[in-house]
Amino acid sequence: MKKIHFIAIGGSAMHNLAIALHLKGYEITGSDDEIFNPAKGRLEKYGLLPDSIGWNPDKITPDLDAVILGMHAREDNPELLKAKELGIRVFSYPEFLYEQSKDKLRIVVGGSHGKTTITAMILHVLQHCHIDCDYMVGAQLEGFEVMVKLSHEAKIMVMEGDEYLTSPIDRRSKFHLYKPNVGIISGIAWDHINVFPTFPQYVDTFRTFAKMIDRTFIYCNDDENVRMLGEEIQGVNKEPYTVHPYVIRDGITHLLTDGGEIPMLIFGKHNMANLNAARLACREVGVSDAQFYEAIRTFKGASKRLELVCRDENTVIYKDFAHSPSKLKATIGAVREQYPDWHLVACMELHTFSSLSKEFLVQYAHVMDAADEAMIFFDHHAVAHKKLPPITSEMVYDAFARRDLHIFNETEPLQASLLAICQPKTVFLLMSSGNFGGIVFEDLGKKLLER
Repeated sequence: MKKIHFIAIGGSAMHNLAIALHLKGYEITGSDDEIFNPAKGRLEKYGLLPDSIGWNPDKITPDLDAVILGMHAREDNPELLKAKELGIRVFSYPEFLYEQSKDKLRIVVGGSHGKTTITAMILHVLQHCHIDCDYMVGAQLEGFEVMVKLSHEAKIMVMEGDEYLTSPIDRRSKFHLYKPNVGIISGIAWDHINVFPTFPQYVDTFRTFAKMIDRTFIYCNDDENVRMLGEEIQGVNKEPYTVHPYVIRDGITHLLTDGGEIPMLIFGKHNMANLNAARLACREVGVSDAQFYEAIRTFKGASKRLELVCRDENTVIYKDFAHSPSKLKATIGAVREQYPDWHLVACMELHTFSSLSKEFLVQYAHVMDAADEAMIFFDHHAVAHKKLPPITSEMVYDAFARRDLHIFNETEPLQASLLAICQPKTVFLLMSSGNFGGIVFEDLGKKLLER
């Protein structure tokens, strides 16, 4: 296959795959009904930005070798219908990744939380050890040009395994298509209720994934639901893990190892568990613990995973992708532990389908209790766009079970409230899978330093 068309090329994963294949020498075209930055700028950089916005069946021609269908497209997409009419092979994103990696050793990282960070840690260590690998990861990483790499030469493929749907025409979880040799599950905490309306159904999709592993199952032994799967699965090597021993000194987290203490650039109990998962995965491709520790000390984290925006001696600002209850609690807890004597302001946007669903809101009870001040932002337009029943501020108050919670529906009052905080030694934690209705984190960070 050399000529490929992307339906919904503007997606985060899709545009990275398009760039990866372009760099591999493929002829790439694509369409989408909306493309925003950073995808827009990156596609333009590589000459892959569509000439116009919208779907155009004329782009689907008999000389195409394949079409890759993004999750954003619908079943009645005119380009998809044209491809089917012409008998052109249609791949989902995960189907195509497997097609490109079926002859490689596949390490697949799954879990409700931590999978991006674990994948990023593995890639960081392998790069440091000069071990060539292909990969797919859900965040931009320092030192990596794109979030997807596909080559002819690499013998290893490291993939972040998402439990969400494969495509509009394939209801399987994405990570079911990767057929892992080495599989990781970092934790199971109910999410994506539009696809998994009950928690047992959500656990079942991870059970199916675990049963597909044919070599080594690496799993978090601290998570009751994951431990249960670990006990169920037979016939493979099993590597349960827990939090790596560590200590915090002078605001810096140090790993405790047989070779001594190792200062880290990252922090948080959840990250010390993620690190142990990555260490066990790297062992599977010949990396010794000593090599792993030497490499991981320079790991700065993945984009928007406790990512430092800016700081001075009195103010620190982090941004994070946390949006589910388990992620929220772990992230706030990590910052609280790292800055025990600082004034902690936690600000979170309800942005995903689950978080904006009134049935799911009750899962957030007390998850922000470790913060000195807690703020929630949600946009009524986002609720309507997802075709969900309206939620009210009172519902949010009740769900979080914190009566001093500050709730905002507009960006400007939220920013004004953040800038009005005058406590000395303040750490701001901004958590969202969106951007709080248009906030530029770096600009807000500078203003918080100047306040």
